[in-house]
Amino acid sequence: MKPTILAITSLVLLGSFAVAQNQTPEVPRSTTRVLDDWVTNIEQLLVPAADAMPEAKYPFVPSAGGFKGVRTFAEQVKHIAAANYQLGSRILGEPPPPGTQGETAPESVKSKAQIMEYLKGSLVCLDRAAAKWNCAAGEPLTTAKRNKNLICGTKRRERRNGCLI
Repeated sequence: MKPTILAITSLVLLGSFAVAQNQTPEVPRSTTRVLDDWVTNIEQLLVPAADAMPEAKYPFVPSAGGFKGVRTFAEQVKHIAAANYQLGSRILGEPPPPGTQGETAPESVKSKAQIMEYLKGSLVCLDRAAAKWNCAAGEPLTTAKRNKNLICGTKRRERRNGCLI
């Protein structure tokens, strides 16, 4: 019995060593690819979440606990979209769309359909910005050195404003 167990264990170990030897190392991805993947991931999470909320619930504000003065669901989606426009515009070297100052959407963006269109447009802006950022794999993000909020601002804002859902 012991020789059988020893033989099986040896085969399993040898097999795992062989698999480990045959794996190819991961090729570093370019900054453009990383940013594009990030925008795609955000789009795949955020658009369905915003679309799933019924329009009647867009004015929802949490009321339990310490949620005084927080944004409505609609305001939060518009805030994210406006921040996307601000970030994308800075990377592209273009002026941001009117009404995005202070990371708020224009007053004309009110209905769920308008908010969804505004959100999707902001993600197109980020897609364009990610495509423009042509850094090779491992090359530093020089703009991040010049404007810390371009890269680091999102995390700071998350702590201040909380999560969308």
